[in-house]
Amino acid sequence: MNPADRRFVTLTEAARESNAWTHNDWLCRPDLVAAEKLLLVRAHMPAHHCHPFHRHPHREEIIYVVSGRAEQWVGDTHRILRAGEIAHIPPGVIHATYNPHDEALVFLAILSPANLPPDLAAVADPEDVSTQAPWTSIREGLPPCATLQ
Repeated sequence: MNPADRRFVTLTEAARESNAWTHNDWLCRPDLVAAEKLLLVRAHMPAHHCHPFHRHPHREEIIYVVSGRAEQWVGDTHRILRAGEIAHIPPGVIHATYNPHDEALVFLAILSPANLPPDLAAVADPEDVSTQAPWTSIREGLPPCATLQ
């Protein structure tokens, strides 16, 4: 179906992919619906895994926990988020999602805008900063995590 004509996306129509951090069900992006301003992905993060410190240079994001618990960082501050709770991340702000718990974490990531002009789209997104100070040591003393790859 032409994305311009689609108004509903079922789970069987979701675009599925895995990356180094999560297994994803993309439910809203320009190749699925005529979305210019919104991206929506349901992310499944196994126990003891993470998406280390990174930023989206030109997109704002909301992380909404569906199930499990997230050790969510926004800048140098973190909270344990539970189902029904969110974190708001302004464009360019460094953040990370850790799951140091024994249960899987499922969250929605809502990002905007979906489409960027070519000059902004040429910038890495997400931009990994996990190997840079102070992000390399900010979780010192907390449980380590793994990525999928």
